[in-house]
Amino acid sequence: MVYFILSLILALSSSICFAEEKIPVYNLSVSFDLDKSTINGRAIITSQDEKDLLVSFGNLKIISLKIDGQTLPDYMNLKAITLKGKSTIEILYDSYFPDYQEIPDLQNSGVAINNIISKKGISLTRMWYPVFDGMAYFNLKAAVPVGFSAISEAEDIEVKNTGDNTEYSFYFPHPLNEITFAAAKYKEFKENIDGIQLYAYFFPEDESLAKIYLDYSKKFIHMYNNLLGKYPYKRFSVVENFQSTGYSMPAFTLLGQDVVRLPFIAETALGHEILHQWFGNYVYIDYKKGNWAEGLTAYLSDHLYEEQKGEGWQYRKNIISSYLSYVDPKKEITLREFKSRTDFATKAIGYGKASMVFHMLKNLVGEDIFINTLKVIFNEKSFQNVSWDDIKSLFEKSSGRNLDSFFSQWLDRKGLPLFEISDLSVKILKGKQTVIFNILQKDEPYMIDMPVEIITKDGRFRKNLHIEKARENINIEVEGNPSELVIDPDYDIFRKFSEDEFPPLISRLIGDSKKLIILPDEGKEKYKKLAEIFKEQNFSVKDEIDVNDEDLRTSSVLVFADEGRVIKRLFGSIKKYDRGFSLEVKKNPMNSEKVIAIAYADTEQEADSVSRKIMHYGKYSFIKFEDGRNIQKDITDTSRGMRFQLDISIKGIKPEKTLNIDEIIEQIKLKHVIYVGERHENYEDHKIQLKVIMGLYEKGRKIAIGMEMFQRPFQKALNDYLSGTINEKQFLKSTEYYKRWQFDYNLYREIIEYARAKKIPVIALNQWTEIIKKVSREGIDGLDFIEKREIPENMDMSDENYKSILKEVFSSHRNHESRNFEYFMQSQILWDETMAHTAAEFMAKNPDYQMVILAGVGHIMYGSGIPNRLKRINGKDYVTLIPVSENTDKKIADYILFPEQLPAPSTLKLGLILKETETGVRIEDIIPGSRVKNSGLKKGDVILALDDWNIEDINDIKIFMFDKKDGDTVKIKAKRKKFLSGYQLLELTTTL
Repeated sequence: MVYFILSLILALSSSICFAEEKIPVYNLSVSFDLDKSTINGRAIITSQDEKDLLVSFGNLKIISLKIDGQTLPDYMNLKAITLKGKSTIEILYDSYFPDYQEIPDLQNSGVAINNIISKKGISLTRMWYPVFDGMAYFNLKAAVPVGFSAISEAEDIEVKNTGDNTEYSFYFPHPLNEITFAAAKYKEFKENIDGIQLYAYFFPEDESLAKIYLDYSKKFIHMYNNLLGKYPYKRFSVVENFQSTGYSMPAFTLLGQDVVRLPFIAETALGHEILHQWFGNYVYIDYKKGNWAEGLTAYLSDHLYEEQKGEGWQYRKNIISSYLSYVDPKKEITLREFKSRTDFATKAIGYGKASMVFHMLKNLVGEDIFINTLKVIFNEKSFQNVSWDDIKSLFEKSSGRNLDSFFSQWLDRKGLPLFEISDLSVKILKGKQTVIFNILQKDEPYMIDMPVEIITKDGRFRKNLHIEKARENINIEVEGNPSELVIDPDYDIFRKFSEDEFPPLISRLIGDSKKLIILPDEGKEKYKKLAEIFKEQNFSVKDEIDVNDEDLRTSSVLVFADEGRVIKRLFGSIKKYDRGFSLEVKKNPMNSEKVIAIAYADTEQEADSVSRKIMHYGKYSFIKFEDGRNIQKDITDTSRGMRFQLDISIKGIKPEKTLNIDEIIEQIKLKHVIYVGERHENYEDHKIQLKVIMGLYEKGRKIAIGMEMFQRPFQKALNDYLSGTINEKQFLKSTEYYKRWQFDYNLYREIIEYARAKKIPVIALNQWTEIIKKVSREGIDGLDFIEKREIPENMDMSDENYKSILKEVFSSHRNHESRNFEYFMQSQILWDETMAHTAAEFMAKNPDYQMVILAGVGHIMYGSGIPNRLKRINGKDYVTLIPVSENTDKKIADYILFPEQLPAPSTLKLGLILKETETGVRIEDIIPGSRVKNSGLKKGDVILALDDWNIEDINDIKIFMFDKKDGDTVKIKAKRKKFLSGYQLLELTTTL
């Protein structure tokens, strides 16, 4: 048995005189049985005040109690005792702290869950001695094994070797709220800086880190000496812990072994812990009234280091991102209510929001006053519990300002403000360019000094606008022509983002109140451990086959796959990585307030190795690991500040060499895919399409024609006509042309006839009309099993530029308010994806063919409709030709064509108003001037046939008439209802 006995109670240091103070004196001595993981302690607490003192024991086992020398009976089951007035209590106790480390809370890393006593070391961070609420003068003496080094709060430490153990006495001549103790077989290193003794206590296997931590300690102490005032203690120690901790106590910091090995800890986090020596460990925190020190420390450490690199704006943006990601408005606390972090949400408030409050305070009072006031706090509030109200009072005194509104809105209100811009314009007022706009706050207004920036071609103009009303009317005079207005470009205000500012982040996935794991159909075992970790973070789980659009629309989603149907459905495809683990977060195409995260691992080991690391990379959009080591991390670029264009889009085209269509064909002839757009009813556009087809054919190119005008199910009818198996009327009827496309067939007839004559394949590209219409009403989820088999598995719904174009189109539709934009968008994407996939299928089967694709301009412009989707599928290069009637954005296509307007071929009309009925196509009225007015037909007659073409519906009449000319004679078969019952058959003849 290894057993170490405490030496006698430490006598009070002669250098400390407490007689005139009413703070209790706490003499504590402890010993340890490492084999049994137990502590034996003797605590003597002397109260110097008449007030009662409640002493709590927690789970400590009380061996004896004495008050003023009198032993108390019946103490065995006590959890606490009240010390009445000025008196002394003596407590003998022991407790059991086994070597059992619970799995740390992933949202609260760095906080030790348990005290531990074991042969590898001792870590005592909470409730390891009797405690009470308030400060005390602590005197600690402890015996540890020979070979162990011990550390606790101390300005001076005495060490004695007593044979079987080493006795440590810790002297700290200032009041403390609590004490901590750590001991292990450390390698001890010592240096000095400006009279301060620097120590590093590291495990032998990590002793190479000691010099690094000592050097950075010197750097940070020197830095904060200059910024705030001289370091307040005689010594500072960096102590390695076998538990995963990240604590700062007066005169030392206790960092977990897993923590100190991270390369960035010494460079950044160590500075945070050292700064706590000024704020938190010298100026104490009045926790009952809110913890301000974490925010101030984060602001003057982590934030300051980024500011020094010119990246302060990004750090502040990350703060807001974390807050928006993690803080649930339904569970939010105010900043004044923050005591300590327990998860990502409380950290976002107590560290992040508080940092922003100090940043805004600095900007409000000025940097000099800000720093000087912090020095006053440091010099005047040592070893006192300081509250937010104390800080407010000192800043009011130094700045001469009333800061009631500032502190009240940020400390006592939940949430953060949302600013919107309306009625933006640029006008000449009093001879000067003036930017005019309104800043709106929908909720109770905040009082803000809002930074704005106006960009001109000559430079940038910055101004702070004082905002305090729900609607502020702003006029800003500028020199030069303003091109852009930027609201809060450097994130100096703690505010909500506009949609363009908020990147897709891992934090948005983790922090969402509704989040879903989608398990792949195959290979789910590879992600088993990873899925379990995320389930602990309140993710629900579904197999991929069970996921519907509602799941995707209402949740942020983690998908474990790179080829699953959800990925194919939303993004078409994603970049694949050969090895390691990757996690990429994208905007959710179904709901811009949600995100989709795609995780991929090539082995189960790679997935397992990162399972407990991912949570710590919340601020990133993409991370990649190999062998458990991070090798890449990125944040998706988004707008910096709220940005608004001011200049009117005036474009000019410098006349250069004009190309004729033959020259264009020569330039594009080798492209795999050639898109020729059309305005459906413009005949000149179809003549261009024909010219391109003819030009390529005449140059010996092997081409196929893809046409939007025909739908996939009717490919056989199209083939039959091209091969001569059926005639033209049968072709139009079999393809249901007039039912499904409706535009005059004569616009396309020459193209079809040329293809037929030259044996050029024509591919029906389009989707079933019924499916497109159903999706526009009900979304893809509204399709039944059979219908879903007709749509592509692989689609990309993430093109934001295309989405913007569709929003403009949608808004221009009549009654769009009563329709669902998401469903409309899905239908349009399905339309384009079907055409792209159909073309890809043909090209895969016929790799020696080029394709000429004929489709509406909206499906081709900017490459967003069909072109980019087909390229995503097969990687083939393409070129776009778009006809326009006037100058337009040159980015709309590779070639912009300006054809002369041509009259379309005329299709004769009978001049009848017709209705489809159960008995056939009935004449409802005969229009004056009708071509058949002299045929003998009457209102109410039912047309049965024209020549030998049977009439079953109105489209049959359109098919019959499409090639008729003036003067043609037509035989009409009809039936007329008799007076009483039955029908009279009619055979009539008319000349058109």
